[in-house]
Amino acid sequence: NIHNAGKVHKDFHSGNILGDENMYISDLGMCQPANDKKEGVYGVLPYMAPEVLRGYQYTKAADIYSFGIIMNEFLSEEIPFNDIPHDHILAIKICKGLRPKISEHIPKFLVELIMKCW
Repeated sequence: NIHNAGKVHKDFHSGNILGDENMYISDLGMCQPANDKKEGVYGVLPYMAPEVLRGYQYTKAADIYSFGIIMNEFLSEEIPFNDIPHDHILAIKICKGLRPKISEHIPKFLVELIMKCW
């Protein structure tokens, strides 16, 4: 477990999820200790936590935010922000609270879990 080992993924998005009967998190190349103070913003924009976009340190909370985006993507079968250019304007909107649409077909308890991650 990445977080139990005191690390954060830092690039958690749906392209890093592999699976058959089981699901696996891949691409651990940017995985670092949670207290690592390296500067820089990197990742796939729609999955990046607002605090990371603002230049703050990556934390477990940032990975959990990404997990919420991934959950919503898998359950809605829609890529996050697929109707918006992935540019600095989207980054600003995410920092101001923009989140992907949640499908009305997703069960309420999962919607609540997704929103807790955000």
